[in-house]
Amino acid sequence: MWALPPVVVLAVLFLYPLALVVQQSLTPDNGGGAFDAYARVFGSRAFLDALGTTVWLAVGATLGCLVLGFTLALVIAFVPFPGARAVAKFIDVFLSFPSFLITLALLFVYGTVGMANGLVTEFTGAAEGPFHFLTTPWGVLLAEITYFTPFVIRPLLAAFSQLETAQLEVAAGLGARPARIVRRVILPEALPALGAGGSLVLVMCLNEFGIVLFTGAKDVTTLPMLIYGKAILESDYPAACVVAVVNIAISVGLFGLYRVVSKRAGA
Repeated sequence: MWALPPVVVLAVLFLYPLALVVQQSLTPDNGGGAFDAYARVFGSRAFLDALGTTVWLAVGATLGCLVLGFTLALVIAFVPFPGARAVAKFIDVFLSFPSFLITLALLFVYGTVGMANGLVTEFTGAAEGPFHFLTTPWGVLLAEITYFTPFVIRPLLAAFSQLETAQLEVAAGLGARPARIVRRVILPEALPALGAGGSLVLVMCLNEFGIVLFTGAKDVTTLPMLIYGKAILESDYPAACVVAVVNIAISVGLFGLYRVVSKRAGA
């Protein structure tokens, strides 16, 4: 009985609006069939392009975060340098930053009128600077990797803290080079944490809206951006709800995978 009130609150605040989204996707404005909106959206080029863009950006950002996060976690955990603990603490704070804040910082540095372009035009006298990549898919990818890498570093640092240093010392004493120690000793212990962090980043990248919006990449349309365009700009609510249902289905499936991997990683 004590569990009933929070379940009711959850149903009212989350499940009921979600049910309305599904209902709207099955209720076309023109009074057609229940799945007419799905057929129209699935057959549109805009949806297929947005789905492909969302997937490759999410996968690319996840791979970039895994490589960069693993490298930085190795340095923080095993390479002694002044301020290593402060850097680890800053990563915890970084996780609370909104995504648009990181994008705004990149715009200040690499934007059309940012610092980098300003320095180039000042010293060369050119009409404009050479840095225009932030408004391209590569700019969105850079911003996502910058923002989501700490979500990989955090579980890796937790995994590395459980690693027995005696194993590293024995491997080094037997003549193993650092690269071999990383590959044969550290990496197997880090795989569950990599899987958990990578799954979480993949889910969040699929639903990222602020980074794409703030970079001003007009040619980059992801599923969240397509939902925004259909609902706000075109007032095509059934189509927006169809895309939302697809996005939710993908996200829930990947979140289930994340939970399984996290449980195996002990996270």
